[in-house]
Formats: sequence, structure tokens, C-alpha cells
Amino acid sequence: MQASRLNLFSFSGKTRILHLSWFAFFLSFLVWFNHAPLLASMRETFGLTDQQIKTLLILNVALTIPARIIVGMLVDAFGPRRMYSLLLFISSFLCFGFAMADDFERLALMRFLLGFVGAGFVIGIRMISEWFPARQLGVAEGIYGGWGNFGSAAAALILPTVALMYGGEDGWRYAIATTGALTLIYSLIYFFSVSDTPKGSTYFKPKKNGAMEVTSKGDLFLYLLMNIPMYAALAVLTWKLGPANLGMLSEAISAGIYALLVGIYFFQTVRIFQINKGVFSREIPEIERYKFKQVAVLDLAYLVTFGSELAVVSMLPLFFMDTFELPQVAAGMLASGYAFMNLVARPSGGLISDKFGRKHSLLILLVGLTVGYFLMSQIHSGWSLVLAVAITMVCSFFVQSGEGAVFAMVPLVKRRLTGQIAGMTGAYGSVGAVSFLTVLSFVSAQIFFLVIAGAAMLTLLAVFFFLEEPKGHMHEVLPDGTVQMIEVS
Repeated sequence: MQASRLNLFSFSGKTRILHLSWFAFFLSFLVWFNHAPLLASMRETFGLTDQQIKTLLILNVALTIPARIIVGMLVDAFGPRRMYSLLLFISSFLCFGFAMADDFERLALMRFLLGFVGAGFVIGIRMISEWFPARQLGVAEGIYGGWGNFGSAAAALILPTVALMYGGEDGWRYAIATTGALTLIYSLIYFFSVSDTPKGSTYFKPKKNGAMEVTSKGDLFLYLLMNIPMYAALAVLTWKLGPANLGMLSEAISAGIYALLVGIYFFQTVRIFQINKGVFSREIPEIERYKFKQVAVLDLAYLVTFGSELAVVSMLPLFFMDTFELPQVAAGMLASGYAFMNLVARPSGGLISDKFGRKHSLLILLVGLTVGYFLMSQIHSGWSLVLAVAITMVCSFFVQSGEGAVFAMVPLVKRRLTGQIAGMTGAYGSVGAVSFLTVLSFVSAQIFFLVIAGAAMLTLLAVFFFLEEPKGHMHEVLPDGTVQMIEVS
């Protein structure tokens, strides 16, 4: 069956799993970004400063970095059905906690903890890869990611109105709590409605747990190098909250966090060497090898695609509100245009990759992304609002199509490690968000967009020189020693 013949109107078999999974992701994004369109109400309730608002934006994506790594390992070990249901269940109560916060410190803590829900994306990537063949995988993953990502647009579109419907100064609290209630209910629905694989299929698990397996000495050192930015992003966040900036953390607590991050990195390094020590004593059989540079380049590509989307979705309602002096509801609806494109853009990126080659498609989309952010950097109050929104939507098409192209390739690297690879790639999206939002806390929105364009240009070069087009088959070994060939092209 060709990708173009995927029947989205069906609710049976693999298509049923796709619909149930993208809606789980939709709810996770609805909860993750339920604060963005209501920031003006929170600013009034708590008397928040601009720096405190920007701190909330950074905190919202910080925990997602380690969460996606950890959840990626857990989903490979325990399966997506259990993990998605558990993640939604826990996140609903974190959402209730955010809605009930009575001061900025508690608001910030709950926003930080809600970054956990962003790990849901990783779970669905593994689920979809189990149910769809390679020739349909790009468009299926694109639909999963794109329609799920629309949860942030839905938040911008409906939550200000929901808050007004509840009325009063606590309307925003009830609107946010409503998203938590929906997530709680769906966690049970998902658990009883899906299975990890089609009937009769094998769910491949990593041979060892605790770190990703690599297959050469060079890949091992590249893996260690690629772990550093994830810890660096958390260190930057600590510095931003520390006494030199916002003063939310004391000098002693900041020093303790830095020491903890260093300690965890070295502990993980030891664990990585323990799991992969075989690369120093023997040559890994050709049938088990994969190239970690594929993972590294996809990490960078997701940093500038999804990382920039997270950052822009967080700040865009307030940017439109302040730049064009719009009311909160109108600004939220216009800003939703950026995320609205997820409905078609991310599936389009996957479909283009399926049909015309994954590397070339990603290159073209990165070029469009770079140009789009450069044009957004030129927006100011003298612009026509219609033109500003149009440029925003065009840029978002390339951003989200690029995300689809990245995850059209992620499941084709190594099947049994798909959760961990998706987790690391997804974590780099959060690294990008933390990095770009930190930049935003020091510069104007125009410079912020320009920095993203520059990062996209560098990533374009990395994709051009180092990424390889998936070809032929990847191999997995069944518990009885039988080799299974999985088509990747």
C-alpha cells in the first residue's frame, strides 16, 4: 500500500492506533502550552514582571530535556501503551497543581514539573513505528506529530474564550484545570484501547538498559559529546534563575545544582562505557551496526525545527499582543496560526520524505525555515498585521514540515532503539527551546528570530555534509537468534 492510499477515515487496525495516539499527543500539548495564551491574565493576577514571564517560558521546556531521555528508555523497555497512559495520568495532576498555584514560586515550580508532559511525543513515535511500514512511516509519523502538535494551537484558540466563559479573575485557573481533567479521562481510555504491536509481531527491546547502545569507538565518543548540550542547557537555566539574574535560586542552591549536573553527567558517562565496553574488545557484527552520526545530525535538525517551534509558540501570543496592541483573545487566535500549520505541514514533511528522499527533503525545508525566520525578524509595529500573520504561517510550514522530515528518518536508524533515539532527538528540541528562550530574555524579538535563522543555516550545512539517506534494510535479531529484516527505503 502506498502512503497516498492511507485511509484516514478508517478507525480500525493501524489507522485506529494512529488516531488514538495523535489525540494522546494532542492532549499532552494542550496541557504543555495551556499557559501561553493566558499569560496576560496570570500577569495581572500575580503582578508578574517581564523577566518572570520569560522565566516561566524557559521553565516550561526545561524538564522535557531529561524527561524525553528517560521516557525514551522506559518506552523501549515497557512499551508505549503503559508509558503513554502513565504519562497522561501523572500530567493531569501536575496541571491541577499549576491551576491552584497562589504565588509565583509555586507557579514556576508547577510549570517546571509540567515539562514532563512534553515527553509524550517520544512514546507515540515508537508506537507508530511498530504499526506502519517504512513506505508509510513518514506520513504516519507526520500525522501523529502534526495533529498532536496542534494541541498548542488549540490552547491558543480556545483557552482564552474558555476562561471568559468561566468568568471572574480565576477564569484562567478553571480553563487550565479543564485541560487536566480531559487528560486524566483519556489516560484510562488509551490504556484500554491500544496494544504495543500488531497481533503476532515482535516488540524488540534493547539488550541492555540505562544508556543507548552504539557500535563503534568513534560513535561512543560522539555519543558522549552529544550529551553535553543537554546538561549545558539545564546549567544555563540554573544560571538564569540564579543570583546573578532573577535571584530565584540562592548561590548555594545554584552551586548544588551545577554539582549535581556534573555528577549525573559523569555517572551517565560511566554507565555508557559499561553498556558499550564491547566496542573496545571486539568488532561489532555488521548485521548489528548503525551509524550514530545519523542520530547526531537529526538531533541538531530537531533543535532548530521543534526547538524553535516551542520557543516561538511560547512567546508569540504576547509578541502579537504587544507589537500590534491587540486584546488577549485576538492575539491568541492570530498566534495560533503558527501552530495551526501543524495539521498539514508536519504530515506534508513526512509525505515528501517518503516520496522524494529523506535527506534532500530535509535540506530544502531547512532552507525555507531559514528564510522564514529572517523575514519574521523584520516584523515591527509598522507592518500590516495581515502580512505579519501570513509570514508567520509560511515560516511555520517549513518549521513543522522539517520536523516531519526529521521523524520520517528517526525510526529508520535502529528499530530496537527507536524510543531512545526519539528521546534524544526530542530532548534536543527542548535544548533548542531553552537556548532560544534564554536568548529572548536578553534581546528583542527581532534579534531572537534572527538567531534562530543563523542556527538553521549551520544545521543545513551539517545535514548536507554528514547525513546519509536510509537505504535497504535494517536488521534485528529475535530472541531465538532468527534475523528479521526491516525495510527502510
